[in-house]
Amino acid sequence: MKPLQASSGDSNADRRADFAEMLLASGEPAQAAELLLGALELAPQWAAGWFRLGEMQEAAGLLDQAVHAWTIALKLDPSDRLGAALKLQLIGHAPAAAAPPSAFLETLFDHYADGFEESLVGKLGYRMPDVLDRAIRMATPGRFRLALDLGCGTGLMGERLRPFVDRLEGYDISAGMLRKARAKGIYDRLSKADLQRFSQPGAKADLVVAADVFIYVGALERLVGAVAEALADDGLFAFSVETLAGSDDFALLPTRRYAHSEGYVRRVLAAGGLSILSLDQAVIRQDRSEPVDGLAVVAGKGHAA
Repeated sequence: MKPLQASSGDSNADRRADFAEMLLASGEPAQAAELLLGALELAPQWAAGWFRLGEMQEAAGLLDQAVHAWTIALKLDPSDRLGAALKLQLIGHAPAAAAPPSAFLETLFDHYADGFEESLVGKLGYRMPDVLDRAIRMATPGRFRLALDLGCGTGLMGERLRPFVDRLEGYDISAGMLRKARAKGIYDRLSKADLQRFSQPGAKADLVVAADVFIYVGALERLVGAVAEALADDGLFAFSVETLAGSDDFALLPTRRYAHSEGYVRRVLAAGGLSILSLDQAVIRQDRSEPVDGLAVVAGKGHAA
């Protein structure tokens, strides 16, 4: 994928953009947006600049102007590496989509790969690999022949799985994340894959794990169906979701992550022929010093509920 253009390509525009960031950091979003708009007059094809302008205008309460800026960003970068369509959805100016743009996820995780573990574990208290590790061991003590780690990232979940798995395969959309995972030497195979199109045509797995992955998926039917196809008889599927209160199946949150209701999770698993073996409430991570509530689920193929 072509790298995102972080610079406008015009030194004068870049200087104005830097000053705009300083104004935003000092609590003056409207003035920051005005200055960045001037920079974009010098570099009107700068998609990242238009996206950032929309964020500044949103912070200033200028939502109509933000819609205009994000619409331009989307036209300049139809692959939507910055997630402008998600921003438009959140303020009601685009129809709700069942999934985020794949290019947005790839860009997001390539950008965060180097500092991912320090931020997620060290700063945000991420503990879901430990939670799912315990749930898997309780459901089926012993070893697994083949495990698939979906959305493997840098290998945090893989590190927990390796001691009781004969063969471990990881899949992720981000080349940057896969590079970090490969350096750990814990996977027998690593593959770049968009989970929205995931399939496993080879040997059936007796364990599939998706730790903190569904928050970037949205609608779960297609992926859960693919997991069910990939599982051997009596195989396990362990995953987590961020909890959605209310009657909706799933929803895009202001964080641009998805939350899912327990009822929806149960229905999707049942439709895929998977029985719930355990479903436990858990804190996934901290966000702005507040706990993010979720569910840790282990489901089985060919198991009695």
